[in-house]
Amino acid sequence: MKALVLDGSRERDSLTPVAVLGMTSALAGRVGHVELFKLRELDIAPCAGCFGCWTRTPGECVIEDSAQDVLRSYVGADIVVYVTPVIFGGYSSQLKKMLDRFIPVLDPRFTTVGGEVHHLLRYRRYPKTIALGTLPSPDPEAERLFAGLVARNGLNIHQTVESMVLVGVADPESARRSAEILLALVGVTA
Repeated sequence: MKALVLDGSRERDSLTPVAVLGMTSALAGRVGHVELFKLRELDIAPCAGCFGCWTRTPGECVIEDSAQDVLRSYVGADIVVYVTPVIFGGYSSQLKKMLDRFIPVLDPRFTTVGGEVHHLLRYRRYPKTIALGTLPSPDPEAERLFAGLVARNGLNIHQTVESMVLVGVADPESARRSAEILLALVGVTA
């Protein structure tokens, strides 16, 4: 089993790197291979919205940068984990930029899922997806918005996506225990 961890931490973010460490530690005992991308260290351009990934190079973004490596790893993963500070109930700009670049993994045609119009899936199999957010102090509204955003993004790949927000967790052991709970929710056990 292969895991992909997308680290959406920002500069001077002390909590998200702890969450990443806890998650990678929890994954190490459950999967054969863990690949980690620190998104802020990569050259990733914003999505151009050109739809070239559907028309000119189906399934592959026309922008040649580090996002192509992340997408290849995504398609080959069994589980993908988004780890991000919760910013106004959403993802960090680094993670959001990468998720915008995921559009090539979808088919340009549409289908109805749960009474809503969504893209068809390009591939037979997609990785299980979970999101681990971090906040320095309790913010129930931000936590609610984050859970809703993650769930709605899961609909894009026609699956239920689990999420959790770690509030003020600054030690890797606590982060690991929380990550284990989140992994168990999607059936990734030791």
